[in-house]
Parts: sequence; structure tokens; C-alpha cells
Amino acid sequence: MSIRLRLALWYGGLAGLVVFLVSLLTYIIHSRAHYDEMDRLLANALNHLTVEPTPGSSPKDMDGMLAVPLAPDLVVRLYGPADEILAASLNTDAAPSINPRAVVADPTGPPFDPVVGLAPPLISVESGRGIFSVLQTANGTRWRVHVRAVPDAATDPDPYFVALSPLDRIDHSVERFRQLATIFAGTGIAITFGIAWLLASHALRPVATMTDTAHAIAHSRDFRHRVPIETHHDELGRLAATFNDMLASLEQAYRSQQRFVSDASHELRAPLTAIQANLELIAQRPTMSVAERQEAVGEANREAGRLARLVADLLVLARADAGVPLRHQHVELDRILLDVLGQARHLASGQRIGVAKLEPALVDGDPDRLKQLLLILLDNAVRYTPPAGQIAVELRRNGTAAEVVVRDTGVGIAPEDLRHVFDRFYRADPARARDPGGTGLGLSIAQSIARQHGGDVSLTSEIGRGTTAMVQLPVLG
Repeated sequence: MSIRLRLALWYGGLAGLVVFLVSLLTYIIHSRAHYDEMDRLLANALNHLTVEPTPGSSPKDMDGMLAVPLAPDLVVRLYGPADEILAASLNTDAAPSINPRAVVADPTGPPFDPVVGLAPPLISVESGRGIFSVLQTANGTRWRVHVRAVPDAATDPDPYFVALSPLDRIDHSVERFRQLATIFAGTGIAITFGIAWLLASHALRPVATMTDTAHAIAHSRDFRHRVPIETHHDELGRLAATFNDMLASLEQAYRSQQRFVSDASHELRAPLTAIQANLELIAQRPTMSVAERQEAVGEANREAGRLARLVADLLVLARADAGVPLRHQHVELDRILLDVLGQARHLASGQRIGVAKLEPALVDGDPDRLKQLLLILLDNAVRYTPPAGQIAVELRRNGTAAEVVVRDTGVGIAPEDLRHVFDRFYRADPARARDPGGTGLGLSIAQSIARQHGGDVSLTSEIGRGTTAMVQLPVLG
């Protein structure tokens, strides 16, 4: 079941329930008012008759009073002690015969048809005001009956006044109103469901647009598509904006991946071409001199070493991109830095490497990867610093972070190249000339290692004055 249909059913069902309850309450109040009005009419008629007569009034006097109709279809009778009719209104023949004492003994009377109306006149006994009942004749006509005793010391038992009125018109009116209420309620429920469907469709239109956009991207692999954002900033508007941000991030990652694959192919092709060319040269010239053969083999060996380093660097980046976790343990960063300084001094060719500051710092991480990170920074500093230059290394505590700073007096990096130095296979040219021993992945690997440890790497540089690299890592304790 779609979200649109579920929303429509929820909204339509809730609104339909309200419509149904309102219609039902209206019907009950309407029908109850009609039946209560009938009861008031019967009670008022008998009130008038029981107040007007005086003691000693004869049945003839009562016939005179009943000769004037009190209301249309209203039948009034006076029953004597033997249940005989002493006086009656002119239209008494239209009403069925009843036994008032039987009605008093059993006010519920014969059962009435339950199909007629949800709110039939209730059987009620009013203290000192008589009894109301319902009588249903053989032809199905219902009559509302009101019986009231008339205290008379001269007769025993007391006579009874009986007022009757047919319920056909009220029953038909209530039945008609019930049919209309049912029709209106059903129509209202259908309309509310339709409106709920339209509202749900309108509310979910941005979701449908995002679905179409995602479908288009999946088929075209073009991340330039964006979801149009409407002017109102509701939850779906924010979702569309977030979706666009995600698309921008995916587009950037996709383009970076394409560029990385292209650059990696180019970088791998160069050593492979050199190795293949030297091997073909040896194969085609079996009579070449020993010196030439050794030169060709040496060049192939160097290119194979460069290829091995390139593949190893690519493997490190691939593991980082795949989210392979590092092994974590408590690492004394100052000890790691001293070990790296010892290796870097063997790489130096006249550059002076010194320690400006060394504070103890305990971090959580992989010691091998941290050593690789620091060695990359020192190796870059040695490569791009002239033999007479200086390299200064500093380890300091700055709040909850340990900062490793490597400063050199090398060639520096141009501002337009500085923002790209962490891109894979990027080399600034000509400020930082292409080094056949490098792979162009060192700073990318350094940044990846730092971020895997919850830190980061930053560079500041100035042409002709050198470069400063800073690593920030969270410390323990």
C-alpha cells in the first residue's frame, strides 16, 4: 500500500468518522425532538382537561369540553371504573380501543417495529403526571398513549383520562431524515476521502519529484540533476535541499573517482611502458654489451620498484575508502616522531633536520600508520628543500590536541596549487617539479591517516620561503 493511499485512508477515515458522528448526533437530536414534542402535546391536553373540570362534573359536561378538538389527530377519552368510555373526543373512532388499567399495569405494551427510527418514544413513568406508552395496531400503525388517573372520591376505582395520537407522520419524517442523513454522511465521507487523496498527492509531490530525479540519475549516471525546491520551507522542502546536497556530494565523489581512475591508469602505464620497452630492447638485441644490458635491467628494476610503491599507496587509499578500521592502541607520539626523525636523517642530502620542541603526547591509534603519516611529511620536506636548507620539527600540546609541525625552507607552493595538494596524483608544477621517485599520493595518504585518527593535516606555504605542515590529533588524558 502506497504512502499516498495510507494518508488518504487515515485523513478520509478520520474526517469520515467525524461526519458520521455529527450526522448520527443530528439525527438523534432531530428525532428525539419530534417525539418529545408529541409527548408534550399529549401531556398538555390532559393537563387542560384535568384542571378545567370541577368536582361533580358530569360526563355530559366533559363531552362538551371534548367536542372542541385540542389538536389534529388527537383523541381523548375518559374511562370509568369499569373501563367503559364515559366521554370521548369526536374523532375517537379513529383510535384503537385500549384498556387504561392494562397500560398502567404494563406500560411497555406490545412491541413496536424496531426498523422505524433509531430513537422511538421512550416508555416513561412520571410520578403524579401519568404514564406514557406505545401501542401498535395490527395494521402496523403506532400510537403514542398517555394515561392519567383522575382522583374521584365518588368512584372506586378512579377514572382515567387517555390521550392518543398516531405516530405515522413523525415516523415517516424521522425515516426520511434518516435516509437523507445516511446519504449525506456517505457523500460526505466519499468527498472527504477524495479531498484527502488530492491533499496527499499534493503533499507528496516533492517525494515523487525526488523519485523521478533519482530514477533519471540511476539510468543516465548524470549527477548534475537536481530536485526543484519550492519556496515554502517545510519538512519536504528541507528534504529536497538535503537530497540536492547529497547529489552534489555524490557528483563530486563521482568526478573525483573518474579523475582518480584516469590518473591511476596514467601513472601505472608509465612504469609499465618503461619496463616493457627495456625488456623488448634486451630481447631484440641479444648481442648488446654488458654495460647496456645492465643499464636496461637497472632502469626496468627502478620502474618496477616505483610501480610497487604506487600499487602499495593505491592499496592504502583503497582500504581507507572502503572503511577498513585501523587497529587502535595507546601510542606515545613523541617516540614515534623520534623514530621517524632517525629515518629522515638517512634520507637527507645536506639538509639540516632539527627538533624545535618535543612534548610527550599519548594518542589512540595505529603506530604503523602514524609513523607512515609523519614520514610522508618529512620525506616531502627533504625532497623539496635544497641541500643547504633547514627542516624544523615540533611536537606540542594544545588543549586536547597534539600538534606535530614540520617547517622547511624549501621552494614553497604557489597559492593556486596549495588548495589541490591533497588531491590524488596532484603535483604542483613547476614549483614542485615532478619527482620520478614519488607517486603523487603521499599527502592524500597522510590526510586519510590523520582523519582516520580523528585529526587532520593542513599546509601553509610561500613561494621561495618554504612550507609548514601541521598535524592535529586528539590526545588521551
